[in-house]
Amino acid sequence: MPRLHADADPLHWVPITGSFGWRGRRHRKKAIGMLLSQAGAAMGASPRPGGSFAAWAMSQAAPALIRRADGRVLVWVWKDDPELLVAMAQLQQLTPQLRAARAAMPIEYDDTESFRGTHLGVGEKLAMPLPPAHDGATPPPFATYTWDTGTHLVTLTAVCGDRERFGTVIGGVDELARSLRIVDDLPLAESGDVLRLDPA
Repeated sequence: MPRLHADADPLHWVPITGSFGWRGRRHRKKAIGMLLSQAGAAMGASPRPGGSFAAWAMSQAAPALIRRADGRVLVWVWKDDPELLVAMAQLQQLTPQLRAARAAMPIEYDDTESFRGTHLGVGEKLAMPLPPAHDGATPPPFATYTWDTGTHLVTLTAVCGDRERFGTVIGGVDELARSLRIVDDLPLAESGDVLRLDPA
């Protein structure tokens, strides 16, 4: 089964994928709290009591949910400030429905530039430091990197909690995106064993 792999710089990123229990819980909680507040602000909602509890509860469930994705979802947070930046990579099979959904995306998503990954080749990058407001709500800055392999869609999306600091961290997201690759398990003929291909 194909899965994603990345060489995330440990000086900048803390992996959420596979971090259970106490390990990484502070980073998970802060990152999820940022995403919840940004999502609420984007919908015009004001902060509500109990938000920190919701972030804690989701931070406990997130690793198990990601683990069930079996390598098709990887998540990191910015080490120096987990509330500043969250990045999620995803591997999806390219179905007709997914292609149709991509074709129906808003026109702002057409403003992409070519982006070369070390392993995936040339893809697309969309950086939105100042996303347009919709219905009075202001979305957070984000960047999305996309590769179409013909059979799968690889995406990396990074959401930033601070518009003024987006430019200071986008270089780190570029490095993470370049390191993305797809690895696969190949069954050995007649033996029933599995050969895992080294991602390098």
